[in-house]
Amino acid sequence: MNYPSKHCVNVNQEGVHDEDKIAKMSSAEYKESILKMASTAISASKTGWTRARQFTEERLGNAERTEYDAQFENLSLRAERTKVHSEKLLKNFESVLQPNPGIRMEEFLYEQLDKKNPCRPTNAFSLGQVMQDASQDIGPGTSYGSTLSKVGSSMKKIGNTEKDFMQQAMSHVIHPLRSFLENEMKTITKERRLLEVKRLDLDACKAKAKKSTTADKMRQAEMELRQAQSDYDRQYEITKLLLEGVSTSHNNHLTALRSFVEAMGMYHTQCQQYVSELQTELNLGPLSPPIRPALPSAPSLNDTNTKKARVLHDYDASDRTELSLIADEVITVYHSDELNDDWIMAERGTQRGKVPIIYLEMC
Repeated sequence: MNYPSKHCVNVNQEGVHDEDKIAKMSSAEYKESILKMASTAISASKTGWTRARQFTEERLGNAERTEYDAQFENLSLRAERTKVHSEKLLKNFESVLQPNPGIRMEEFLYEQLDKKNPCRPTNAFSLGQVMQDASQDIGPGTSYGSTLSKVGSSMKKIGNTEKDFMQQAMSHVIHPLRSFLENEMKTITKERRLLEVKRLDLDACKAKAKKSTTADKMRQAEMELRQAQSDYDRQYEITKLLLEGVSTSHNNHLTALRSFVEAMGMYHTQCQQYVSELQTELNLGPLSPPIRPALPSAPSLNDTNTKKARVLHDYDASDRTELSLIADEVITVYHSDELNDDWIMAERGTQRGKVPIIYLEMC
């Protein structure tokens, strides 16, 4: 029988000793890791308690708070209004493009699963197909059957045009609005909340510095205050830059909206063309042109009554005779005899409409 040599036994013993050392080291490291986690948890708990106490005392009026400047507050208000209105616009755009809520939910789920939406005919196309099927059964040679076939053909053309318009509207408006809400606004909201946390920490440090009674506590409190002020200033600048970026989002939304209007105009023009051709084919009269409300006439370029005005607050136009305003922008204004004293005509590039005077400050 072969027995292990003495040398082999020593190696095994040394191996056992090494394993014991590794086990002991792992145990020590594990213990240190647990202690660090506990220390971090306790520190986080104390920080959370300090913030909660600061917030409560501010609510009760027992503590001072750092106020944001007026410009920052206006930027925050504009961002919040943009978020709220973007959500409403997105919801209503989707309702117009797809009135069926069940189909909207199904299409949303397909998007979330990165799957292709099933190809569905529009209601107009389906109606046209039903008309043509009825024409075949009734008899395409009859007057009624022939008319059904002709109207059905036009409805199918209108349905295909409507489908193209819906796809363009999704690309031009729905996707940009959804991207803005899911990306830019989520980032702004996150950084805005973080800024509020930094503000609570800063004000808590200020309160602690005021209550310090000894020189050592005062030095410690001042050091914490400097760090808190630095963290707050850095987060303030980050948040402000993001809020200022909402102006770029407005411009992007404006471009998307104009593209939507162009697509809608093309859609209605094609539909009107199909209907006109159908009327001619059926020996009916032409369509009457739509009647549009007239705006007050614009002044000439040499009119000395035009002035510049700065917008004080955002304003959303209620109809096409009004002009929407964005805070801090400068526009051209002039009086019109057709308006009362509470309103004034305004121009921004090629856009024109009436606006409330109370929203303006004359330059």
